[in-house]
Amino acid sequence: MKSLFLNRQRFFLCRCIAVFMLCNLNGFNIARAAEKLTVEIAYFTQEKEVPAALSNLDPFVADKGLQGAILGIKDNNTTGTFTGQKYILKEIIVPQDGDVLAAYKKLLEQGNYLVVVNLPAEQLLKISGLGQESPLLFDVATRDDSLRQKQCQKNVFHLLPSRAMRADALAQYMLKKRWRQWFLVVGPEKQDQLFATAVKRAAKRFGSKIVAEKVWDHSHDARRTAQSEVPVFTQGVDYDVLVVADEQGLFGEYISYRTWKPRPVIGTQGLVPTSWHRTHEQWGAVQIQNRFKEQAGRWMEEEDYGAYLAIRAIGEAVTRTQSADKKIIQEYLLSDRLALQGYKGRPLSFRSWNGQLRQPVLLAAARSMVAVAPIEGFLHPVTELDTLGFDQPETQCQ
Repeated sequence: MKSLFLNRQRFFLCRCIAVFMLCNLNGFNIARAAEKLTVEIAYFTQEKEVPAALSNLDPFVADKGLQGAILGIKDNNTTGTFTGQKYILKEIIVPQDGDVLAAYKKLLEQGNYLVVVNLPAEQLLKISGLGQESPLLFDVATRDDSLRQKQCQKNVFHLLPSRAMRADALAQYMLKKRWRQWFLVVGPEKQDQLFATAVKRAAKRFGSKIVAEKVWDHSHDARRTAQSEVPVFTQGVDYDVLVVADEQGLFGEYISYRTWKPRPVIGTQGLVPTSWHRTHEQWGAVQIQNRFKEQAGRWMEEEDYGAYLAIRAIGEAVTRTQSADKKIIQEYLLSDRLALQGYKGRPLSFRSWNGQLRQPVLLAAARSMVAVAPIEGFLHPVTELDTLGFDQPETQCQ
């Protein structure tokens, strides 16, 4: 009888302790929820003009970039539930005829210091130096090497691969295949010339040779005339692979299967170097592809991926440092401590000398993932990711 009484006493005591601990835990959680660190991130862009339709297969995407930012905020808040942060996305979309500089100055006056920027290179360069207390800008649209070199800004982080990184990725794969003789076809636009410059640098860097270079300056519609013009245009050149520099997509899609010699096409069309592609399925990419498509109703584009990574990088810095201070975030992002998950098989980080996100570059055909650079066998004393683009000894960033 005495034993039964003692057991009941122990049971009652255990219940009291459990209730006490549960109340304290709930009180702690409520207090912590009230103390959540709120982090506001601005998404800054301008409405894009709808370009002339070059293909009925590629509809114009008006919210390219924004949907990636929204998904990044959702993932940050999922993590923040357990780590004590709350993230808010502030969208600033300047009309086509609006004043970008005026809208940006207003943004600064409101105290925003974490800004995801989806603007062309010229506009990014204009706003990056404005303001005495320059915010941290996360560039999710440009690929210009100049912004990572002589025109670099210390407060700008670049999320997409530069043209040099893309060209180096192609060059590594071409060297693996022993396709060293290149025929370079360049479009008439400034962007085409910039990519052509990156291709020439990559060819020299990895021991390939530009055996011929031609400018595609045909002013008529390539869709109607390619069958007769491309064979003549590519005749008389002995080469392993044809490299296209046509970032606007004016003619590059109509080169394949029409050349005088049966050769593969790479560059801005054909085998394309990119940060993200709908055919990418490894390292958990299927999961984020599906979540994005469910949210946006379309495939993730490069700008979406860049915006997603920008938001996630901010979240990673805030979580690890438990601070939303601009200087602390910047210091963490440029340090060796950052290991950002990018669904590419290895952690991503920023180059301290120019703010470029070092990352693998996907080499993709229209419906197939062909390879991921850096290609196996290309070594580097720090990280193989720095075999793509301008390495620290080559930097001109002050």
